[in-house]
Amino acid sequence: MSQQRIVILGVGNILLHDEGFGVRVVEELDRRYAFPPHVRVVDGGTQGLWLLSTLQEADDLIVIDAVLGDGPPGSLYVLERNDLPKGLRMKQSAHDSDLVEALNLCTLLETGPAHVVVLGVEPENIQPYGLELTPTVAARVDEVIQMVLNELKKRGVHPQKKLEQ
Repeated sequence: MSQQRIVILGVGNILLHDEGFGVRVVEELDRRYAFPPHVRVVDGGTQGLWLLSTLQEADDLIVIDAVLGDGPPGSLYVLERNDLPKGLRMKQSAHDSDLVEALNLCTLLETGPAHVVVLGVEPENIQPYGLELTPTVAARVDEVIQMVLNELKKRGVHPQKKLEQ
């Protein structure tokens, strides 16, 4: 039996402070860990529907994003696929509805991930323009990386920590 193809997808706009959280987390994951060939770490930025081909290549999808969940800044969220239409209905940015639309297209085409989980953080500032995460949200990067590693562990994947450079 072949291994499940896993995609770890960070989405967001790095020009809007905390909106770039997902991208910053996958950058750190890629910097710190080596993944087996069946696991891809993808900076999805704000590609939206352009991510369709990436989603179609995944059996299992782990998304990292800033999520407006009405909690205090820095709150962490775990959303399953069935939570997404409800959890992302209030459009936080251009890529949110497009990600849901791309997943819905995968369903219609009977391709793409069988399992989807979104690991999110409540942003503090998503106003233009700034490349840095706020201290509140930046403090959650390591915790979300651990959440990703825990999701991978559930799937039998144990990435190798890279030597510090």
